[in-house]
Amino acid sequence: MWAHIWGFLYSNYFRFWLKWILRLLTGKCELQRVLGGAEAGARRTLSVEHSLESSKNKILRNAVRVEEAEVEKCVRDVMKEKKIEQKDTGFKTNLHISLLQISGYKKLYLNVENLRKVPYDSENEEHEEQLIELWNLLMPHENLKARISKQWCDIGFQGDDPKTDFRGMGLLGLVNLVYFSKHYTNEARQILSRSNHPKLGYSYAIVGINLTEMAYSLLKNGALKAHLYNVVSGLPQMEHFHQFYCYLVYEFDKFWFEEEPESIMHFNHYREKFHEKIKGLLLDCNVVLTLQD
Repeated sequence: MWAHIWGFLYSNYFRFWLKWILRLLTGKCELQRVLGGAEAGARRTLSVEHSLESSKNKILRNAVRVEEAEVEKCVRDVMKEKKIEQKDTGFKTNLHISLLQISGYKKLYLNVENLRKVPYDSENEEHEEQLIELWNLLMPHENLKARISKQWCDIGFQGDDPKTDFRGMGLLGLVNLVYFSKHYTNEARQILSRSNHPKLGYSYAIVGINLTEMAYSLLKNGALKAHLYNVVSGLPQMEHFHQFYCYLVYEFDKFWFEEEPESIMHFNHYREKFHEKIKGLLLDCNVVLTLQD
């Protein structure tokens, strides 16, 4: 309760006077202090985002909602509104980078969401090719005898036809599985082998799709901002989302075997425990969660 009261008072009263005092002391507005004082990355961009969203000025508030093509004009408009000289190239460059990261994050979420909404279609040749590619990457020495086959259980699907397992995450689940298997083939095969452990085993593909949901939810609620703002100085791309997913797969496998669950029946408990661990790591403004090739 007191936290809400303090938040209201700070946002509506104290913040204004604090900014006013700091401007008198430094001769700079809040954006100038942020963009001139913090190093490139999440700490700076998150501060810029907060400053713009909290502003009572409509032009500044709208800056966090601009598209990539509008960023350059938006930077000029903000500088004009705040009476900052256009020849201040440091401010201009840093604000441009931050706005690209902010707009890029929103665009990335839309792209990921659109892929998630695409249902797996066994009549779609491209979908089927990706599914077969997954099999060939993970099981190079064993031929798939039929499209509908018990063999799919060997890589952790639930039944004879994997398409039913993609219902929750759509094509996004398959694309992530293929990406990890293609870019980290040795690691993917090792983790698949470990997932067949007689006591600590788990369904590799099903867990992989579950981790897609985790990555998606973290992106959706904004928890991935710090990580992505540190990873790329500009527009976050789908590639960066896939790389984060690869990190989750690799780290979850380590986590699972370190925890030594009593049985797969306790999966949800350990999944949530792992989720909390990742959310904790993402609170660090300097966080970078990726695997190295």
